[in-house]
Amino acid sequence: LGKQEHRDLAREAVRKSLVLLKNGKSKYSPLLPLPKKAGKILVAGSHADNLGNQCGGWTITWQGQPGNNVTAGTTILEGIKATIDPSTQVVYSENPDSTVLADKYDYAVVVVGEPPYAETFGDNLNLTIPAPGPSVIQSVCKVTKCVVVLISGRPLVVEPYLSDMDAFVAAWLPGSEGQGVADVLFGDYGFTGKLARTWFKSVDQLPMNVGDKHYDPLFPFGFGLTTKG
Repeated sequence: LGKQEHRDLAREAVRKSLVLLKNGKSKYSPLLPLPKKAGKILVAGSHADNLGNQCGGWTITWQGQPGNNVTAGTTILEGIKATIDPSTQVVYSENPDSTVLADKYDYAVVVVGEPPYAETFGDNLNLTIPAPGPSVIQSVCKVTKCVVVLISGRPLVVEPYLSDMDAFVAAWLPGSEGQGVADVLFGDYGFTGKLARTWFKSVDQLPMNVGDKHYDPLFPFGFGLTTKG
């Protein structure tokens, strides 16, 4: 259990399941893949350095739990640090304050999302990104170029913040191998994933499926941008 070959396969599954939903404020200026060599970068958000949040429910315990003492693995922050050039300075802040935001960064990686849940404990009528996720997205993306990585078991309401983001990645629940996220963010591998379900604009639209008379999604079923690896 937990043999390296199993972890390598899990890491490959992460790379292939990530879906790139936005890349650049215009198609002529993509943000991804990120340069490994930079002066200083910011990594922020509740899910950037949290293995339990990456894994979700059904991880050791029924509901799963946040934190880094749940199981063995690599957080997304650890994956980023292992991938970038050693000369690149990484500033990590779960919820950056004005002092952190006043600094100058080449770019930021914001990782936010849902807490772990399983079955009816995950029932949710508003499907919004839990606080302080939205405010972290808005405050960080206001001061530097940013890619937002969303960790969730389902599509969530993102339309209000999409224009603030330079790039947006749906990472679902990547599990223990956060290195797989860094593999694709920094271009060691390309983005290839496609949406396995429609991404709605607002919960008022639900249920919404391909073929509906008023099918008006934020991102349609099967959507996914690609990058070269």
